[in-house]
Amino acid sequence: MLHTVRTVSLGHTSTSLFPFKPSHPSPSSTAFYMEQSPLLSFNLKLSNQPRITCQASLPKHEANAVSPRNEESAVHGLSETIVGVLGGGQLGRMLCQAANQMAIKVMILDPQDNCPASSLCYQHMVGSFDDSATVEEFAKRCGVLTFEIEHVNVTTLEKLEKQGVVCQPKASTIRIIQDKYLQKVHFSKHGIPLPEFMQIDDLEGAKKTGELFGYPLMIKSRRLAYDGRGNAVAKSEEELASAVDALGGFVRDLYAEKWAPFVKELAVIVARGRDGTISCYPVVETIHRDNICHIVKAPAEVKWKIREYATEVAFNAVNSLEGAGVFAVELFLTNDGQILLNEVAPRPHNSGHHTIESCYTSQYEQHLRAVVGLPLGNPSMKTPAAIMYNILGEEEGEHGFQLAHQLMTRALTIPGASIHWYDKPEMRKQRKMGHITVVGPSLSNLEGNLATIIEGEKLDDKTAVAPRVGIIMGSDSDLPVMKDAAKILEMFGVPHEVRIVSAHRTPDLMFDYASSAHKRGIQVIIAGAGGAAHLPGMVAAMTPLPVVGVPVRGSTLDGVDSLLSIVQMPRGVPVATVAVNNATNAGLLAVRILSVANENLMSRMIQYQEDQKESVLTKGEKLEKIGWQSYLNDSN
Repeated sequence: MLHTVRTVSLGHTSTSLFPFKPSHPSPSSTAFYMEQSPLLSFNLKLSNQPRITCQASLPKHEANAVSPRNEESAVHGLSETIVGVLGGGQLGRMLCQAANQMAIKVMILDPQDNCPASSLCYQHMVGSFDDSATVEEFAKRCGVLTFEIEHVNVTTLEKLEKQGVVCQPKASTIRIIQDKYLQKVHFSKHGIPLPEFMQIDDLEGAKKTGELFGYPLMIKSRRLAYDGRGNAVAKSEEELASAVDALGGFVRDLYAEKWAPFVKELAVIVARGRDGTISCYPVVETIHRDNICHIVKAPAEVKWKIREYATEVAFNAVNSLEGAGVFAVELFLTNDGQILLNEVAPRPHNSGHHTIESCYTSQYEQHLRAVVGLPLGNPSMKTPAAIMYNILGEEEGEHGFQLAHQLMTRALTIPGASIHWYDKPEMRKQRKMGHITVVGPSLSNLEGNLATIIEGEKLDDKTAVAPRVGIIMGSDSDLPVMKDAAKILEMFGVPHEVRIVSAHRTPDLMFDYASSAHKRGIQVIIAGAGGAAHLPGMVAAMTPLPVVGVPVRGSTLDGVDSLLSIVQMPRGVPVATVAVNNATNAGLLAVRILSVANENLMSRMIQYQEDQKESVLTKGEKLEKIGWQSYLNDSN
């Protein structure tokens, strides 16, 4: 069979004719034609790789065009398995980016010739992932099948599994996840906490469900529901009919869910390897706008017990399903502290985009590791905090592209910001076009940076660099002593703040400062106090941060009273301390605490110690050389 082959290299397009034997030749004759594609040239410029497009005009709907990057070359990476991905959207694109780092071959099946993953994948078969014959043909070229979208032909997957094709996760899992009502039934059987739910077949049944669950009542489509599609809220019985109509009527297969009085929406990315190993990422908070994920905050600002419980629920939910890969578990946190499962996605997810920059192993690398059978990576965060912001289409067409460009340009001015553009050719309102992830020392700091990106305000120095050490004192009379701590921190380049916070005269201010310091990115507090010296101990009782107390010499008792007050804290409320008036050592101790997780500070501290040693040796040599009398005269 003869095929046309278009080779594009460095923006130049040429067409040549040569015999090409597909892996599964068609018995029908194939027409021979030429075409030019400016878009393909553009994709090539992005990848800077020669690209060959092989297409045959087939008797049936001209489907299954395959775009190999290089059919001849072998890729010797971590795995020789070709990973077939059903879907080539932004999730497929980011899977390909992770795969390219590990030299894992990813082949995608997507109906759009210029889908987001097409310019980055090893091969692109143009065809529908819902068409049985196309999926079967695609599977022949892959070592394992996985998904970036769950709305695929699951009957075909079950058939392929019986023929020995490896699907990860399993077809049984996809069947459960595809139908949100079956999801609820499945997880209910496995003891996973859920909002109450009930299938509704007609308006009368919906009314009875409303009487049972109360209002507002959530009406949901069982299938093809995502990014806000397939959900409608009835605030009263009178609104039931319009809510059902908004979803396409009862022919769409609907079910009702009791309204969950949530205070936050949480999510956990869970990975399971082919050996059954399960690994959970930190719990995040997701913030939605018009039912579409808008912002993700990592880690979620909730109590540790809530994080543990959310992780446990997510673990158990994924453990009840079959197959390997990354799963996203979406959860509700209710006002009484309950965790309720909302839904599960059997693939990488919007709530895990931040992991590319914030975690040791991104969800995309983790998914590839899982489906090909490699050991799972470390899911821990490598940065204290991260915020992901979805770039959603604000306007249609060119104006929408201009607004997105302006947003991304502002993001480039923000420390720790990374931009991901999905390269979708068409701009529509509310369409996910890309995302921005900002990493840094605290969520409070990042929220300020994100506001700068969104609102276009100029970034000031205070927002750009969050203080890591807080120096506080009860009165400005302590400043002549406490300034020495600030001098040390300045010498080591540690961002810090200096505040007057009195335990006795401004107790509310002290409470606010102590309870919020860790949320703002402060990592150590240095508290100076004289007399009764209550400030260090009171602050230590209200913050999880290390507190270093500096006893300040007063007019009586020579500061010993302050020292004794600081060191006599009860068990469970630790306060470190230094010598009376020795704020220098407090600053140095703060630097040492920070240097445990900062190689640069550790190196500077070692240099400081060496300089101290050299200073002493130099003075000793001088004393020996000129004698003590001359030494004292020189010193004067």
